[in-house]
Amino acid sequence: MSFVTTQDGTNIFYKDWGARDAQPVVFSHGWPLSADAWDGQMLFLLSQGYRVIAHDRRGHGRSDQTATGNDMDSYADDLSAVIEALDLKNAVLVGHSTGGGEIAHYVGRHGTARVAKMVLIGAVPPRMAKSEAYPNGLDVAVFDGIRKGVADNRSQFYLDLAIPFFGFNKEGAATNDGLVQSFWGQGMAGSILGQYLCIKEFSEVDYTDDLKAIDVPTLVIHGDADQIVPINNAGALSSKIVKGAQYKVYAGAPHGLTATHQDQVNADLLAFIRD
Repeated sequence: MSFVTTQDGTNIFYKDWGARDAQPVVFSHGWPLSADAWDGQMLFLLSQGYRVIAHDRRGHGRSDQTATGNDMDSYADDLSAVIEALDLKNAVLVGHSTGGGEIAHYVGRHGTARVAKMVLIGAVPPRMAKSEAYPNGLDVAVFDGIRKGVADNRSQFYLDLAIPFFGFNKEGAATNDGLVQSFWGQGMAGSILGQYLCIKEFSEVDYTDDLKAIDVPTLVIHGDADQIVPINNAGALSSKIVKGAQYKVYAGAPHGLTATHQDQVNADLLAFIRD
């Protein structure tokens, strides 16, 4: 397996497929998942001639389960460490959910010198939890409930969470056991400590300034049936904050749309990257 070691000694696992001279597409995953959540997109874009890279956030997947650095500043710096170690240039950054916050914060801290384009999919920015700036955000009690679920019995919690994540609780929807088991497996591979601490990072961090710092073409994709990151608190706002952003709403799509609407996401990614 391949790892990059960060300045604080943390080993970050990554996948890197494709020709080294091909344009790189870099993926940042959602919570509590791993780089494996991007398999459908990576396989497709690899077949289209792109170099595809995805890492496991610290405390998730195969990366080190650190007791420190489980915060968005460190996540963004870890992403920078991967990009710098691989000397990626003209990269397309793609982030889903918490990963959307990660790539936005990467730009806020490290700029866009190595970035050509960005894609936010079901992403948490500008801020999930209610604040003075975002009074329509979700009450912090929602995230306290997530913390309790992780602390009490994260195995069952992840099985239960997968249902609304993929929209399987919608009327007429059929549960896909493979997706549920994949979600559970990725979640359980990570650190309970890292995942517990990450809840604050995806809910209470305000990414407004990071979004304003984005100065490259950006595509925002969000499902209007997202039960995890409500579209009106996220994609609808981010698309207005990022200057010149393109905005695509997927009718009836849940939070886990990269899996449930894989072909549509893949087609939109390819068209945006090629444009």
